[in-house]
Amino acid sequence: MKDILIITPPFTQLNTPYPASAYIKGFLNTKNISAFQMDLGIEVILEVFSKKGLTHIFSPNTLHPSTNIQRIYSLKDDYIKTIDSVIAFLQGKNPSLARQICAGNFLPEAARFDQLDDMEFAFGSMGIQDKAKHFATLYLEDLSDYIVACVDENFGFSRYAERLGRSANSFDELYAHLLEEPTYIDTIALKILNKRIAEVAPKLICFSVPFPGNLYSAFRCARAIKANFPNLKIAMGGGFPNTELRDLKDVRVFEFFDFITLDDGELPLELLYDFIDHSPIASEIQFKRTFLLENNEVVYKNNTLRADYKQSEVGTPDYSDLWLDQYISVIEMANPMHSLWSDGRWNKLTMAHGCYWGKCTFCDISLDYIKLYEPIAAALIVDRMETLIEQTGENGFHFVDEAAPPALMREVALEIIKRKLVVSWWTNIRFEKSFTSDLCLLLKESGCIAVSGGLEVASDRLLALIKKGVTVEQVAQVTRNFTASGIMVHAYLMYGYPTQTVQETVDSLEMVRQLFELGVLQSGFWHQFAMTAHSPVGMFPEEFGVIPLQNQVTFANNDINFKDKTGINHDKFSFGLKKSLFNYMHGICFDYELQEWFDFTIPRTKIPKDYIYNCLQNDKSFTTKPTARIVWLGGQPQVTSSTKSKKGTHWKMMKLTFHNKTKSFDVLVSEKEGVWLLSVLEKLAIGNEKWFYSDVKADFEKQGENFELFWYSKPMLLLKSGGLITL
Repeated sequence: MKDILIITPPFTQLNTPYPASAYIKGFLNTKNISAFQMDLGIEVILEVFSKKGLTHIFSPNTLHPSTNIQRIYSLKDDYIKTIDSVIAFLQGKNPSLARQICAGNFLPEAARFDQLDDMEFAFGSMGIQDKAKHFATLYLEDLSDYIVACVDENFGFSRYAERLGRSANSFDELYAHLLEEPTYIDTIALKILNKRIAEVAPKLICFSVPFPGNLYSAFRCARAIKANFPNLKIAMGGGFPNTELRDLKDVRVFEFFDFITLDDGELPLELLYDFIDHSPIASEIQFKRTFLLENNEVVYKNNTLRADYKQSEVGTPDYSDLWLDQYISVIEMANPMHSLWSDGRWNKLTMAHGCYWGKCTFCDISLDYIKLYEPIAAALIVDRMETLIEQTGENGFHFVDEAAPPALMREVALEIIKRKLVVSWWTNIRFEKSFTSDLCLLLKESGCIAVSGGLEVASDRLLALIKKGVTVEQVAQVTRNFTASGIMVHAYLMYGYPTQTVQETVDSLEMVRQLFELGVLQSGFWHQFAMTAHSPVGMFPEEFGVIPLQNQVTFANNDINFKDKTGINHDKFSFGLKKSLFNYMHGICFDYELQEWFDFTIPRTKIPKDYIYNCLQNDKSFTTKPTARIVWLGGQPQVTSSTKSKKGTHWKMMKLTFHNKTKSFDVLVSEKEGVWLLSVLEKLAIGNEKWFYSDVKADFEKQGENFELFWYSKPMLLLKSGGLITL
C-alpha cells in the first residue's frame, strides 16, 4: 500500500522516463509520504510491440487500399517472429543482433526504408550499433503506420490523440471521444492500470500530463478509475494544465478528475494529500493553485499562506519503481546530435527553476515556470548527480532547464572536475557571448557533450523584436566555440514570426545554410511561430501586427489562431525549410540554390555568401578582465633545462613538456619564467584556492617584469591552447 500513485499517461519518450513523476516522488520522500510511480506509456508500448501484441494486431484479415499497408500485412509472420529480438536489441540486451540487422534480409522492410536509398552514405560516420538502431527504428515506424491505418488512428510513439488536446478551447470533442468505446491501445492501458491500482492501493492518484499528446489517455484512464474505484480521488498536474487549463470553466472535466493543480506541484500536492488523509474541518482546508468542483461550479482555490518550496528543499529526483532497463533507444535519423532526444537513458535534472533571461516575446514568460528564476547551488546539483548515478547506474544527464545559466554551468563543471566524476551531460542554453572558447573547453572537460539553443529567426531585426538578446554574428561565434571544443550544437529555428517578410525567411535560410556549411551547427529544427496566450505577443498582439481569432474558452487556452497583417501565408514555406535542413544536417546540398527547395518563386537572398565566415573573423580579443578566473586543466610537465648563448651572452632556458589526453607539446621559456610557471600552474589546478587574472598578474610582477607581454607571448598562447583557460 502506498499513499500516492503517480502516473505518466501514454505517450512521452521511448528511451527515458519523463522526469516529472521522479521529481514529485523525490519531494514526497522528504515529507515521508509514500508514493509509487509508473510510466504507463512504456508499459503499453512493450505490450503492443511483442509477439502477443502483434499477433493480436494482425489477427483480422486486413484489406486496405494502401499498397504499403498490404505489404506490411503480408509480412506479418516476419514481424511477429522478429519483434521480441528487436525490442531486446533496442533495450541494449542483445547487442550482437546489430550485425544481423545491418547485413540485410533480416528485418521486414516497408515504406519507411525507402529513404535509405538517399541516405545510405550518411552511415559512414555511424557505428554498426547506431546503424542497426536506425534500421530497427524504421521497422517500428512501419509497424506504427500499420497501427494508425488499421487499429487506432490516434496512435503515435511520443503522443496519443494529440489533436484532441491541442488548442481545445471547448471540451466537447474530447468529451465525445471519451464516451465512445475504448480503442485497442486504451484497453491495454486500462488493463495494466487496473492491475497496478489493485497492487498499490493508493489513497490518491496523480496524473502528470506534460503535453497535449498525453491528455486523452489521462482522461480515459481517469474515467476507468472512477468506474472501477469510485472512492479514489484523482488529481492532474503537469505542463499541459500549467499552460492550457488556467481558464478552466467546464464542469464536465470534474466527472474525471477531482483536482487540477497549476505550476510547481510540490506544495499543491502536499496539501491535497493532507486534505484526503486527515479530513480537516472546513475552516482549516487549504489549497494551493487548485481547481475543484463546489456546488456544481468550477472554483479555483489558492487560500494557503504557505510559500512554495525552494529548489534546495524539494529533494533529489527518485527514479525507483520505473522500468529503467526496459526503455528502448531509437535513432530516427543519421545525425548524432539529433538522436540525443531518442537514444540513450538520461537522468533528468534542473540547474535552475525558470529562465534567467525571461524576455523572449514568443515565450510564456508571464507563467511561473518561466518568470520565477531560482538557481540551485552547484555543489547541491552535483550531489544530486552522484545520488542518481548510485540509484540508476546511469551517468548520463540531461539538464532540462529553460536556459541553463552560463555562470552556473561553469560552477557545475568545476565541481564535476573537482570530484573526478565521469559523466556525460547536455542542456538547453541561450547563445550568449558568455560562452567563450575557454568556457566551452571547461564544459567539455566536465563531460558536456551537446547544447541546444534558440537561434529562432536568423535575422537581426527580428531577433531584436523577439528580444532574444543575441545577434546572428554572436550566435555564429558561440556555436563555433562549442563546436571547436567538441560539443555538438542544435539550433531551434523559427519561421512565420509576426511582421516577418518573405525576404527575411529566405535570408534566414541562407544564414542557416552557411552555419551548417561551415560546420558550426550540427543539428536544427524549424518550428512555425505559434501565438500563445501567456506570451507578450499573445497578451499584446496589436504591438506585433497580429489580429487574434479567439473563441470562447471553457477548457484549454494556449495556442491562439491569428492573422498576420502582412497577409503572408507562412505555411507554404514549411516543406522547403524542413527538406533543406534535413539535407544540411547530413552534410549535403550546400551548393543548391535556395529556390530548388521550393515549388513557388522566392526572391534571391540578400545575404553575402561569406557572411557567417566573416562573422567568425571578428571576435579576436587581447584583453582580460582582472576578475576573470584562471584555471589550469592539465597536469604537471616534464622539465628539461638548457643554456643558450649569443655574442658571448649566456642564459638558461627551460623546456616544459606537457602531455594531455591526445597529444604532447613543448613550451620553451626562460628559466625564471619556467620556475614561476611550475609554481603557479599547481596553484591554478581545480580544487585549489581560486586565482583570478589580477592575482596571477600580481604574483608574476613580483619579479618586476611586464606581465601582459609575457601573458600574450607565443609560449603562453601555446599553453592556453593546451588547457590554461580564462573564465
